[in-house]
Amino acid sequence: MIEDELRAAFARLEESTPPVGPVRAAVDRAVITRRRRRRRVRLAGTALAVAAVALVGFTAMAPRPPAPTAAPLLATPEPEPGGALNLLLLGVDQSAGSSRADSVLLVHVPADRSRLYLVSLPRDLLVPAPGGTEKLNATFSRATGSGTDLAAGYRATRQAVARLTGVRVDAGAVLTYPGARDLTDAVGGVPVCLPEPVRSVHTERRFPAGCQRLDGAAAVDLLRQRYGLRDGGLDRDRNAARYAAGLLRQMRERGTATDPAQLNRLLIRIGPAVTVDAGDLSLPALVGATARAGAAEPVAVAFPVLAEWNGRGYEADPELTPGFLDALRADRLGEWAAAHPARVTSLR
Repeated sequence: MIEDELRAAFARLEESTPPVGPVRAAVDRAVITRRRRRRRVRLAGTALAVAAVALVGFTAMAPRPPAPTAAPLLATPEPEPGGALNLLLLGVDQSAGSSRADSVLLVHVPADRSRLYLVSLPRDLLVPAPGGTEKLNATFSRATGSGTDLAAGYRATRQAVARLTGVRVDAGAVLTYPGARDLTDAVGGVPVCLPEPVRSVHTERRFPAGCQRLDGAAAVDLLRQRYGLRDGGLDRDRNAARYAAGLLRQMRERGTATDPAQLNRLLIRIGPAVTVDAGDLSLPALVGATARAGAAEPVAVAFPVLAEWNGRGYEADPELTPGFLDALRADRLGEWAAAHPARVTSLR
């Protein structure tokens, strides 16, 4: 009797219970949406990391390491940030318990997104510091302590560059030499065009004048060279800009920056050495802005310094620097470069 009554009660409840099909479908849709959202965030981090590394060529840092674990999907388009953007990219050499920012590159993305401007800042440029001045790369080293806190070195350098230039640094990245080697090999080598031959003081490797494709080991070897070059560290900065332009060109031709599968494989290979700081910007929006500007051949310019070494570092050129900084702040670097062709680095 009790059993019959229970069956009757369950039957009445079953009639009033809504069908579970729509509920289950809604739950499944929510799970899929959440997974896609996570994948979009991963892809955005991937694309920005690759874009940042492509711009500087060699640099390791930052507070938000991407960790792809599944094949990503294309990021949902988002409105691009308005106005000009400035990205700070650092190339770091770690050895003997210390870290030095061997390459400091400020990438200016103009408001019209017409192209990228690669502004080389000499590592030995004298900048304001507590009690006087110091080299720009000393700012990085001093902040890292034992040489392992690369994020602290990045923040200190970002502040120094902002004070020096008067522009806001919107985002940035740091990469070590091992990361540069792996990245170069992962994209199939990088084309670099040198105006003069270079001989490595480390390996005796010879780089002929003209265009050539470098593998990872050769790229790192070239990027480390300053002894024997006519303008020493200034020529090393120019070669770093040539490498960065070649890396962008290689990725553009291979379609790496727009192919999620290629991006994911690339990041898995170089991920431990590549991280970025997106600042206050949305990752997808920042990627979109840099990708559009990166479709054209970049223009590489050097921060104006006096060529003479004063025994402590390089001093800013008192005649050219004010006009250069005015152009950078007013988003008129194209006009300045056209008016000062001798300060533009040949990339081909």
